[in-house]
Amino acid sequence: MSKRNSQASKSAARERLRVERERQAQRDKVKRQVIVAGSLVAVLAIAGGIGYAVVQNNKPGYWEAAKDDKLVKPAHTSGKDGTTVVIGKSTAKKTLQMYEDPRCPVCAAFEQTVGSTVKSDLDAGKFKIQYIGATFLDNNLTGEGSKNALSAMGAALNVSTEAFEQYKTALYSTKYHPKETDDKFKSDAYLIKVANTVDALKNNKAFQKAVKDGTYDKWALTMSAKFNDSGVQGTPTLKMDGKTLYGSDGKNAPSTVADYRTAIDAALKG
Repeated sequence: MSKRNSQASKSAARERLRVERERQAQRDKVKRQVIVAGSLVAVLAIAGGIGYAVVQNNKPGYWEAAKDDKLVKPAHTSGKDGTTVVIGKSTAKKTLQMYEDPRCPVCAAFEQTVGSTVKSDLDAGKFKIQYIGATFLDNNLTGEGSKNALSAMGAALNVSTEAFEQYKTALYSTKYHPKETDDKFKSDAYLIKVANTVDALKNNKAFQKAVKDGTYDKWALTMSAKFNDSGVQGTPTLKMDGKTLYGSDGKNAPSTVADYRTAIDAALKG
């Protein structure tokens, strides 16, 4: 092979190599552009997803929006916003204030243990009861059962004070009161099921419609705001003449009939 032919072959080989390198460089460039474009789309998709989630999370929830609803006051209430709920004989000179949250397990235990004794004193005219409903457990535990149950209690109160009393007792009963972590009261169907154990509410279409329509949702929120403004820190809390009633531990509400009797008799004499 001549030197010239050898040189020409080498030149041709170098040219083929150069062309191949340019082609490879072009392919790599296109590949990088595809990867960058894909990454950009992914980033935009993620950002869009996050943005959508932020927008959705910032949208007012049902109960937040309910604050702007028209206030409907249940019958058998008084006060500017219908949040003064007093039951018992009008001739009773003393008033026992009861602060309760529907989801509160201690309130349920109090009702199951001491409730019938309180009812006997109420019926005997020893005092009236002013009920103040709370919903703070919905925030502490997440959920909406306290608010929904309080709204349903407003619907019961609209029927009669007796229906309100009996419905509250049923909601706190061992059979129907759920664990505080179980947001069972968020279900209208469940609240209506419990109401069907109360004579005045059984198959009561007006009551059921009020529960399903959320007629007293705004009222429940307004009542809850009253509790928040009261300075009371927990439930149940019992007060008479501005003084809190305690059990034998001096820290919590009476949890036994004996403790209740000691506390209420002292308060009635005061």
